[in-house]
Amino acid sequence: MNIFKEITPLRPQDIVVVIDSVRNGFDYPIHNHPEYEINLIMGISGTRIVGDSTERYSDYDLVLLGPYLFHKWDGDKQIQESGQSYRVITLQFSMDLFNGQMFQKEKFHKIRNLLSESGRGIRFYGNTFNEAVKIMMGLAEETHFNGVLEFLNLLNLLANSTECEYLASLGFSPNSVRSESNRIQSAYGYIMKNFADAGLRIQDVAACVNMSESAFSHFFQKFAFRSFTQFLIDLRIGHACKLLLDTDQTIAQVSDASGFNNLANFNRLFKKYKGCTPLEYKKLYVEKNTFDWTNQPTPWQFIPNKTNIDKVILPAQQGTRLIHL
Repeated sequence: MNIFKEITPLRPQDIVVVIDSVRNGFDYPIHNHPEYEINLIMGISGTRIVGDSTERYSDYDLVLLGPYLFHKWDGDKQIQESGQSYRVITLQFSMDLFNGQMFQKEKFHKIRNLLSESGRGIRFYGNTFNEAVKIMMGLAEETHFNGVLEFLNLLNLLANSTECEYLASLGFSPNSVRSESNRIQSAYGYIMKNFADAGLRIQDVAACVNMSESAFSHFFQKFAFRSFTQFLIDLRIGHACKLLLDTDQTIAQVSDASGFNNLANFNRLFKKYKGCTPLEYKKLYVEKNTFDWTNQPTPWQFIPNKTNIDKVILPAQQGTRLIHL
């Protein structure tokens, strides 16, 4: 698996492009691009990869991504196959947008800080999420200058929010990924292809990028800000979470398919990192049908049935619309 460079639909004359997708598949590979991105997910849960972070997201998600930060959202298969409505609104804008004199003024200070910190990926929740949903849904219907003002209003909202958390590790730098792009991609691709093999060793990955075990260990720690072993555990636990929710496999089968050498070790590590056993995790999802990390009210929770969900998703055919502002 490689990290692909996406060619975005942002044009030189655009301030921001709005990509509004309704019931479209999550078929993008892990990718990056030189533009900033704000991604809003509504109506589907799944797994999100941002930099060196792999996490579950609930039936809503709002994340700001900095330039060249690799990412991927996977939607749960049972939701995609069920015909349930879901919607993704993505904003993309150039990293050169705020280089002009006007944007160096004091009033834009917080927005500049927000963008400078977006290299780790920032997730927003709570009332910030609620307000951002209203603005982004409005942007999907705008074609005039008012859309530009609303876009700036959105950035101001996010810049002043305390309802947020970083996703990638402290100090994670997309620039370091770019400078070692081929080697990192080769190592990451090898790990992604073989992590389910319980016999995968650091020596194997080091050999695939022509490095000694010691040199690769230091190199990987510098890139991922954690050891190879820790990265592998995180990846396997994340994959196990996906299997627990996407399939009917037994706990033992999930353990084996995720690269753990025995069930007891899998149960111990899962409880350590998730705070519950694999069985409890699966039951929690069945009971709540959500992974609401914040327990904050969102517009999605107030929609009582599928008919109203469709009204929020968009009274339109399945597909993707582009709005250039």
